[in-house]
Amino acid sequence: MKTIEHWINGSPTAGTSPETAPVFNPATGQEQARVALASAVDVDTAVTAATAAFETWSESSLTQRTQVMFAFRQLLVEHEEELGRIISAEHGKTVDDARGEITRGREVVEFACGLGDVLKGSFSDQVSRGVDVHNFRQPLGVVAGITPFNFPAMVPLWMHPIAIATGNTFILKPSERDPSAANFVAGLYKRAGLPDGVFNVVHGGKEAVDAILTHSGVEAVSFVGSTPIARYVHETATAHGKRVQALGGAKNHAVVLPDADLEFAANHITAGAYGSAGERCMAVSVAVAVGAAADDLVEILERKAGEVKVGPGDVPGIEMGPLVTKASQERIENAVGTAATQGATVVVDGRGLKIDGHESGFFTGPSLLDHVTTEMDAYKEELFGPVLAVVRVDSLDEAIGVINANPYGNGTALFTGSGEAARRFQRNVKVGMIGVNVPVPVPMSYYSFGGWKDSLIGDSPIHGPEGIRFYTRPKVVTTRWPQPKQQVTAGFNFPTSS
Repeated sequence: MKTIEHWINGSPTAGTSPETAPVFNPATGQEQARVALASAVDVDTAVTAATAAFETWSESSLTQRTQVMFAFRQLLVEHEEELGRIISAEHGKTVDDARGEITRGREVVEFACGLGDVLKGSFSDQVSRGVDVHNFRQPLGVVAGITPFNFPAMVPLWMHPIAIATGNTFILKPSERDPSAANFVAGLYKRAGLPDGVFNVVHGGKEAVDAILTHSGVEAVSFVGSTPIARYVHETATAHGKRVQALGGAKNHAVVLPDADLEFAANHITAGAYGSAGERCMAVSVAVAVGAAADDLVEILERKAGEVKVGPGDVPGIEMGPLVTKASQERIENAVGTAATQGATVVVDGRGLKIDGHESGFFTGPSLLDHVTTEMDAYKEELFGPVLAVVRVDSLDEAIGVINANPYGNGTALFTGSGEAARRFQRNVKVGMIGVNVPVPVPMSYYSFGGWKDSLIGDSPIHGPEGIRFYTRPKVVTTRWPQPKQQVTAGFNFPTSS
């Protein structure tokens, strides 16, 4: 059985630790590889390589860096199918879904290709007599990303292209559940002309994470995952003097008003709830049905949930693959059972699904729960699976109140034909990313991604303008160039008063 190694200083590296972890094929339930788990020594080796590479990469021209990004972007296009199949084999999502995440990640690469305009500083002439002021931004040094299993290509691509294009060197610690995508991307970077040591991959668990968070050579850490771990990452890394981006969990609501096109709304909510088997932080996990919309909406959602094609992710036409692990499958099916005992109506029950030829796979079907209240576990917990809960309310204001009372504030959506309702919703709801007739409002790469409340620990969203700010620090320069024989009298007043 093959062992997936680290990628350090431009090549696969076995590392010093003998520890490994299993990598499963979720569709078959079978172990298909082992992944090396890094020790603190291995992390230090990666930091050493990245530190050495920073000395030259940080001095490279903006043209050189963007040329690498253009080449890397083209390689992502050419190898999209191959990378998509690698992701599908370890995560379980469909190949089409995997290609979709590669596309969204590639958009950040395209944003990085245009950093020449974004990194332009400003210049103020003659702020005082003979004195000018200008500013510019410089890279931090060695930065790191700790990323989750659900988007093994896209989420890292939200981090490292901007970090690298701004002159930093990068260490990626991907999820050990689906590690191969990270190594494949490292190989593409090498082919694109990125110097050795600029992009490194260390696989591992808590020991590797803690080594990154506490290493004196790491200047900044980006993290996406659950809220408890986001808090831990933020507290630990900031205590060690690092900048931190820490994106946490979510409980995303889609509000449906009676004036909405219910067929349209249900179609998009179904895709938002069950796409990628619900294993995404922007999944629609709660449909808030307002007033007279409720009965008809549930009827349509029931029909559409039953139409979702579930099976192995590499089979054409399949819309939803298995969950990533057996433990995830059991947790989701237990959650549906708990909802029933707490009083929810199980309209569609996805438990016990078996796929012919893949009976040991980690499959569960779409589940639809009606009459869910905000006190039930199915509402309060981030299930991270194909379960859609329907909460019934009487008005838009009540729906906004439900959303605002939730501890998470990542994404939300409103389905309506009313501009007034949409404007009231987007102004009053306490959520960072909002969709109007858009179920999964992930912003484009030239905007930044980040929620409110427990969905974002600290104040640093990811990619876009905030990504540029996070991976660089500003300098402001005040200059005076007197003529060789000019006498400039020194004074004790501020120069702007001259």
